[in-house]
Amino acid sequence: MAYKGKRMNPQKFEKGQIKILLCLLPLVLFMFLPILFIANHAFKPMDELFAFPPTFFVRNATLENFTKLAKFSRNSGIPMSRYVFNSIFVTVVTVGLSLIFTTMAAFALSKLKFKGRNLMMSINQVALMFVATAVLIPRYLVISNLGMIDSMWSHILPLMAYPVALFLVKQFVEQVPDALIEAAYIDGATDFTVYRKLIIPMIMPAMATATILVFQQVWANMETSNYYINDDGLKTLTFYMNSLLNANNTVAGQGMSAAATLILFVPNLVLFVILQNKVMNTMAHSGIK
Repeated sequence: MAYKGKRMNPQKFEKGQIKILLCLLPLVLFMFLPILFIANHAFKPMDELFAFPPTFFVRNATLENFTKLAKFSRNSGIPMSRYVFNSIFVTVVTVGLSLIFTTMAAFALSKLKFKGRNLMMSINQVALMFVATAVLIPRYLVISNLGMIDSMWSHILPLMAYPVALFLVKQFVEQVPDALIEAAYIDGATDFTVYRKLIIPMIMPAMATATILVFQQVWANMETSNYYINDDGLKTLTFYMNSLLNANNTVAGQGMSAAATLILFVPNLVLFVILQNKVMNTMAHSGIK
């Protein structure tokens, strides 16, 4: 698209982009500072952790904080590897099931006509207003009555339905042209075929964003391990790290705290880096009808 002889979105660098880069660079640096601080803080020796005035960058990087954390976990009754396995298993299963049910529900609520569709969407919108604390007691009663206390399902089932992800994906599915879906039905496609071969490929950016949202919710979740799990062997890494930090909330434990914070943060960063292009596409197309 051209405007006064210039491309609106040039494929290569142009001089006109310099002013845009100069405006964005301070914002990018400002947003990157917390990530940089977390990474530097985890490798600081004890004297730098308590230096005054505080230092932003590490001067004498060391792995002592990580070795102390590993040593402490080895001396505990359950090895840290068990908590890591639990977190990975719960996160992968929950994110996978959440994406399946979220995309199916978004397709049904957007493109299929059935009685109660508007009511179901209204219920999802109402659910957006409730924080996890507000539904803690009803959720516990449901899990208890279903016999899922001290079960991996108590980690998975409550977090599988995520109203924000459903709302986001539904808005994206609504942008798929009805004529395209009708053409598929005319060619003999079933609802599942349309969902699998037409809807899924066209909403991949929204699915990537939903993946990040659900992942962050599951990975950082502690309430399940706190309230629904009594067996320490079924608890997650996030709970273990936080309980470890609370038990060692001393001067000597600050190094382990910094190392644990970095370990818990890295998976979120890695996932976003992998899916960032599709997330940006979601933002770019969210307003297109």
